[in-house]
Amino acid sequence: MCGIVGLFLKDKSLEPKLGAMLTDMLITMPDRGPDSAGIAVYGEDREGFAKLTVQSSDPAGFEGLGGLTSAIDAEVTVRVIDTHAVLELPEDKIPEARAYLRENTPDIRVMSAGEVIEIYKEVGLPEDVAERFDIPTLTGSHGIGHTRMATESAVTTLGAHPFNTGSDQCLVHNGSLSNHNALRRKLRRQGVHVETENDTEVAAAYLTWRMQEGETLGEALESGLEDLDGFYTFVVGTKDGFGVVRDPIACKPAVMAETDQYVAFGSEYRALVNLPGIDAARVWEPEPATVYFWRH
Repeated sequence: MCGIVGLFLKDKSLEPKLGAMLTDMLITMPDRGPDSAGIAVYGEDREGFAKLTVQSSDPAGFEGLGGLTSAIDAEVTVRVIDTHAVLELPEDKIPEARAYLRENTPDIRVMSAGEVIEIYKEVGLPEDVAERFDIPTLTGSHGIGHTRMATESAVTTLGAHPFNTGSDQCLVHNGSLSNHNALRRKLRRQGVHVETENDTEVAAAYLTWRMQEGETLGEALESGLEDLDGFYTFVVGTKDGFGVVRDPIACKPAVMAETDQYVAFGSEYRALVNLPGIDAARVWEPEPATVYFWRH
């Protein structure tokens, strides 16, 4: 069943409140998915640097990060938050850092990579997950949240949403894809790696692949209407953008609101009721097979 929320801020004065606003939206949704929750936040851009958000079920595992600085011959800062840590390092060192983690720290998994994105996700109710990672204190220009009811894969941290498969790109999903196994095999032949059995990661990786082939995000979402079988609502984030698309039948619930200050998405209207100026917002249900996209 799953619950999705998303918030794209037009008004920069609201950016210090992004985490608090997203949290308030997400914690209205636990009955749509009680097994795990996650949030992607697009925050500060430090020129020349990028971020890796990593996870370890045992925070002592982060001690293995001690050799990363010498291994990649670059400054690395580490900010630990519960089971996650945000590594900030020179942008051109990201491939080396990922290779080092893969070879030397098998208990540490990468949650996201990009210049500005941070993803925090764990098993548990959204209120508990938000509290563990102090989500209300996060700042940024836009973000996406998800609370999950597992249907096609196990209840694990890696199975939780959002999924990040390209730099600063993430996706959350309500619904189910029927052709994800065949598409997973196709993507692997194209060199796009999919780590989990979750069909949502396949959808995220599909968009990454289409954009690597030269499509814009909007074009990739349009292509997905032809290539992805099933029923779904996708909410997608990029470094400077925010997109929504529903399948041609559009049986999964969705509502959007827009003001001069923000664009907001919720699986149900109750996720939006505490947003500033919601009484005067333009509120609508996104049309089937229609791509909506906003960009800073």
